[in-house]
Amino acid sequence: MNYTTQMDAAKKGIITKEMELVSQKENMELNKLMELVAEGKVVIPANKNHKSLKAEGVGKGLKTKINVNLGISKDCCNVDAELEKVKTAMDMNAEAIMDLSCFGKTEEFRKKLVNMYSGMIGTVPMYDAVGFYDKELKDITEDELIGVIEKHAKDGVDFMTIHAGINRETAAVFKRNPRMMNFVSRGGSLLYAWMELNGKENPFYEYFDKVLDICEKYDVTISLGDACRPGAIADSTDPSQIKELMTLGELTKRAWEKNVQVMIEGPGHMALNEIKTNMELEKKLCYEAPFYVLGPIVTDIAPGYDHITSAIGGALAASTGADFLCYVTPAEHLRLPNLEDMKEGIIATKIAAHAADIAKGIKGARDWDNAMSRARRDLDWETMFKLAIDPEKARRYRKESIPENEHTCTMCGKMCAVRNMNKVMEGKNINVLRDDD
Repeated sequence: MNYTTQMDAAKKGIITKEMELVSQKENMELNKLMELVAEGKVVIPANKNHKSLKAEGVGKGLKTKINVNLGISKDCCNVDAELEKVKTAMDMNAEAIMDLSCFGKTEEFRKKLVNMYSGMIGTVPMYDAVGFYDKELKDITEDELIGVIEKHAKDGVDFMTIHAGINRETAAVFKRNPRMMNFVSRGGSLLYAWMELNGKENPFYEYFDKVLDICEKYDVTISLGDACRPGAIADSTDPSQIKELMTLGELTKRAWEKNVQVMIEGPGHMALNEIKTNMELEKKLCYEAPFYVLGPIVTDIAPGYDHITSAIGGALAASTGADFLCYVTPAEHLRLPNLEDMKEGIIATKIAAHAADIAKGIKGARDWDNAMSRARRDLDWETMFKLAIDPEKARRYRKESIPENEHTCTMCGKMCAVRNMNKVMEGKNINVLRDDD
């Protein structure tokens, strides 16, 4: 039997090689996975032209995935530096990379990324439009904007952020309800500006069927972008955000009718006490489509530390419904991240994702923690280092402060609770002051 997309195959009862791989990775029964893909509750982003892909699943019952943003800008256009980030993200087992390049001719970098990276690859075609056509925003036509989507699809991109929910109705709600930060979505603000400058409807909304035809042809997963995501906690869960989310729910059903896979993008900046409700709203209004969130960043006061504010929000979001976390680095709100910023952002987001998987009861999530606890009980430092989420840092910290007794650390020395409990449990004496062990 033939099929067009992973969703189409699942509806027809066809098991694809991508489903088989995801089933193995997730330790999920294959027919159960196929059922969730058919229902739209799990997506397997897998562009037919991404030949190096080792598929991942995102959604209900699966491990929380993380995304790494990178790409060139006008002020930082070093392609080699961005490719080095790609290699590092691969080494750190990031499940997805989004190429957010927004300057010049980005095709060369995008094609290199598709060839070398085996995880999911995402883009935001709206970022590329000005450079692709070498035109000012106002002068780009509707057909040209749709054309960039097709170009990225041909190049092998697995998922694309399409800001189709910022239509004229949503824009009117925004105008009637002023915000502290207006729009902070780059793609959303560009589309809003295009609409205002041309007096027209958002082409991605008006010609959504054309977008779906492209995505069906290449099996591109649509990540319905949140142009109205809050960029300040003062703006969270406001009329603009909720209006757009309702529109995204309507577009989700239209996509599923054409067997196009869908993720929903979400906030943004948001106080802790609003996160759980927002996760439940998305699942309700968008029919349990996988939810992809940036953070949420839970306070606005920490530039330089927003990988932490984001990890706090991300852990809570993922434990209450989010399926996919976009990383945030210490450079958020300040500059393009460098390689070290990227590493810190990945580690913080992986911690948040894993903590959420424990809370959600994902099968096998606790095994890693239990192995680490056993190694700590046994004072098996080498195993602790191997199990650490960042082995290099753990080894470096240990090496920087060597204890008198090799089995302990310089915090407690021979007063180490683990050492002394082991001795007592074995019926041995505890010698804190003597030199002998």
